[in-house]
Amino acid sequence: MSTLTRPVPRQAHRVRFLDPESGSVIDDGLVLGFPGPASFTGEDVVELHCHGGPAILEALLAALATRPGLRPAEPGEFTRRAFLAGKIDLSQAEGIADLIEAESPAQLAQARRQADGELGRIHEAWRAECLDLLAGLTADIDFADEAIDPGLALHARDQCLILAARLGEELLDAGVALRVKEGYRIAVLGPPNTGKSSFINTLAKRPAVIVSEIPGTTRDVIEIRMRLGRHEVIFADSAGLRETEDEIEAEGVRRARQLACEADLRLWAVPATEPIDSLPEGFRTGDICLRTKSDLVAIPAITERHAISDEFRVSAKTGAGMAEFRMALIARVDAALGNRTHPALTNARQVTAVREASAALSRAADQLPEHVELAAEDLRGAANALGRIAGRMDVEEILGAVFSRFCIGK
Repeated sequence: MSTLTRPVPRQAHRVRFLDPESGSVIDDGLVLGFPGPASFTGEDVVELHCHGGPAILEALLAALATRPGLRPAEPGEFTRRAFLAGKIDLSQAEGIADLIEAESPAQLAQARRQADGELGRIHEAWRAECLDLLAGLTADIDFADEAIDPGLALHARDQCLILAARLGEELLDAGVALRVKEGYRIAVLGPPNTGKSSFINTLAKRPAVIVSEIPGTTRDVIEIRMRLGRHEVIFADSAGLRETEDEIEAEGVRRARQLACEADLRLWAVPATEPIDSLPEGFRTGDICLRTKSDLVAIPAITERHAISDEFRVSAKTGAGMAEFRMALIARVDAALGNRTHPALTNARQVTAVREASAALSRAADQLPEHVELAAEDLRGAANALGRIAGRMDVEEILGAVFSRFCIGK
């Protein structure tokens, strides 16, 4: 233990934290100092490492609050200061926020790539290409009376088309990245009393949804998050699909039908106790058919086998078939989301910027080689849009939105 006035840079010191008013010991812990500019924020930073009990944290924060000039950090303030100091770019800051919120290995890996700066570096390289093309066209405009290479505008057009195609591919990949980040949505559909809620409870290994023999128990869409393999999945239980005069249940059915349209994957519950000759209304290729309550009776499979991608017999009561179905579902989600190893757009701000850049590049290509001035303006717009990914352009208007979702102090 020691009395410490100024820590040696980047060395951990074991100390006692004392209440400045009473002198009583709050905790034993560690202190580390990071002098600027070689720190996360570029400023002088001191870290206090204490035990994580609520009473200790409360007492330590109360003690710090008595010192002149000290105040709690605003949400995202440390990361914002790092950005303003040029330590990280804006996409890295967003990656740090995603790291904090990551709950699955896939989300963690995706956020890690962004926090490491891969996304910003890629878009900065594309922005540099736009600026190079813009410089060439600007020279063509400024020195129109001089001998300029006639192939310059044609080359710029071809490069604009190549860049626009790359951005188009990235936009397609963004849909998958957003599903990784926000969760893959699976809807469980079917008439009332087909065992949907019991099935979800068994899969989640907890009583997440109310189960009752009374038809129409579930009247709203209930979402249950769980981990399947490497990915975060959102199961949505919904009202049984049927015609009803009950106003509340009818609204639940309407929401269930909307859910069916928006889900990434749909599971249709068809009790094994009810022989059927056709698929449920709304069943489409790629959906999964669950023959629920299979412990009660065994019947032939649905006759329209050609339209069924997968069919499983499961019992929430005995657990029969649940392990096999879980493994198959993990494989289905992995196939849909893939094992991604490259950075991708992970929020609406980034998608909007890339969409604007892609459109501007396409317009520039259409203008060339005849209208060089108009193409140059579109290239400038594309460079500005790509610059917003890393925060190179129009910074002030987006800082608040980016950092407000951070946890307090981070």
